[in-house]
Amino acid sequence: MSTKKTFDGGALKGCVAVVTGASGGIGNAIVNRLYAMGAVVVEADIAFTDETLQPERRLKIECDIAKPESVQAMADFVRGHFGRCDVLVNNAAISAAPVALENFPIELWDQMLTINLRGALLCAQAMVPMMFQRGNGSIINIASIAAQVATRVGAYGTAKAGVIGLTHQMAVEWGPRGIRTNSVSPGMIRTPLSEAHYRAENVHNQRVAKIPLRKIGQPDDVAGAVAFFASDASSYINGQDLVVDGGFLKATLANTY
Repeated sequence: MSTKKTFDGGALKGCVAVVTGASGGIGNAIVNRLYAMGAVVVEADIAFTDETLQPERRLKIECDIAKPESVQAMADFVRGHFGRCDVLVNNAAISAAPVALENFPIELWDQMLTINLRGALLCAQAMVPMMFQRGNGSIINIASIAAQVATRVGAYGTAKAGVIGLTHQMAVEWGPRGIRTNSVSPGMIRTPLSEAHYRAENVHNQRVAKIPLRKIGQPDDVAGAVAFFASDASSYINGQDLVVDGGFLKATLANTY
């Protein structure tokens, strides 16, 4: 890993980064940030239909993280083309419409835990051998503030709490082999998928009023946290969760008045 400044154009020069869920708002912002730091970026997403070379150092590949064989094919592709993986960002996830826990369809529950939690493990298991070979690497799992507070989609927060627990396990087990694992927990972030929540001015204003920084986050805010964990600026940080929510969680009591 480079020892240059965290966010300059050479901080990740020579590194290969794999980002799952790369077609989404947050995923795309992460890809752009790591690319700007000099990394070769493999963009993986179920929405991609073939292997497509983008600008130099960017490559899109199809991957369904719910399927072990698809994840292994992604890892084989990365090893075959680049021979290394220095950064893995487990970003791919799904959510669902609100539903009461007592009525939560067990099939949907299983699907959400399979993609949001098991998928992160499958990707890490497939990629980490390349990190072991070099004795160095950074895994960043995208969790959520829903891991700490309940939402109206019970399986989502449950899975994301599992992601933080998995992060701790990876950090302890793989730390002795030079691998750092941390998580990033976004709060309210304005993405194409969440845009519907903010089109209504009253809803937007209500949410902004509950955030101490008085603004909704952007995908680049999450990408910045990921970039920090991907770089050597966080070389002695392992097993931590970085909340990116403008102070929302800390304002719980203040927001009751």
